[in-house]
Amino acid sequence: MSFLQRVKETLARARDGFAAIRTLGKEGRPLDSAFWEDFADLLIAADFGVPTAESIVRGLKTVAAQEAWSTGDQAVARFRKDVERFLTMDDAALHVGTAPAVILIVGVNGSGKTTTAGKLARYFRDRHKRVILVAADTFRAAAAEQLAIWAERTGSELVRGSEGADPAAVAFDGIKAGKARGADVVIVDTAGRLQTKSNLMEELKKIRRVIEREIGSPPAETLLVLDGTTGQNALSQARLFHNATPLTGAVVTKLDSTAKGGILVAIVEELEIPIKLVGVGEQPEDLEPFDPGAFVEALFTDSALA
Repeated sequence: MSFLQRVKETLARARDGFAAIRTLGKEGRPLDSAFWEDFADLLIAADFGVPTAESIVRGLKTVAAQEAWSTGDQAVARFRKDVERFLTMDDAALHVGTAPAVILIVGVNGSGKTTTAGKLARYFRDRHKRVILVAADTFRAAAAEQLAIWAERTGSELVRGSEGADPAAVAFDGIKAGKARGADVVIVDTAGRLQTKSNLMEELKKIRRVIEREIGSPPAETLLVLDGTTGQNALSQARLFHNATPLTGAVVTKLDSTAKGGILVAIVEELEIPIKLVGVGEQPEDLEPFDPGAFVEALFTDSALA
């Protein structure tokens, strides 16, 4: 099944608000103040957030004046094109350069972080890469156990420490094992306690320093895992994690639940990093490289909005 088909199926069950936006454009309404107010309200309801919604409306108003638009369908059609163009960023592919390529996974508990690490292992194993999973979340025993299951399921190797061990030391052991065993990819799963805890951010900084020291460069990828159903709270998470350890991309999970599509645009605008992967289901293979064109098509077609 293609990415477009998967996203159409999952977003058909999501409360994303795009049906109302599309309907607003079909009504042939004049571009008066009431139209722009309704449009902004619908964007906010779809999790674009107030700053992003205001920025979009300002931009569309400017173009509408320049091109002498008269009806709402023109604004919505341009909005659709702009969303796809905005989400299409350079450097959106996963990078696994010189082995072992280290991928650092960050995010709060409950975002699907450990599951994403396991699905990434499956992704690389399907491409004949030797993978080591590193359980650097030593504060939650269930995380290491969950990662061990993923290691067995995907044919990956696992490095873990004792409960309460220094996470950076476990990351060091994982990188050392990756070098010794000729691994292609080392995936480091980290703790995910609330992002407001300064000690968590300090731990992430320490892990990153260890990675840079051992491989001579930053991680090949530092991916922030965000639960697509958390809406604007995801942005506060993203800002804090980005400050602690510069992110190369985001992974948005649970698009098959109640996620609203606008949060992806808000993340990209806020952090200027690409959405690299999306979770579109519960199965190991349900982690897909993000396709902006297919995503936007799914949001704006009848089959996606049924």
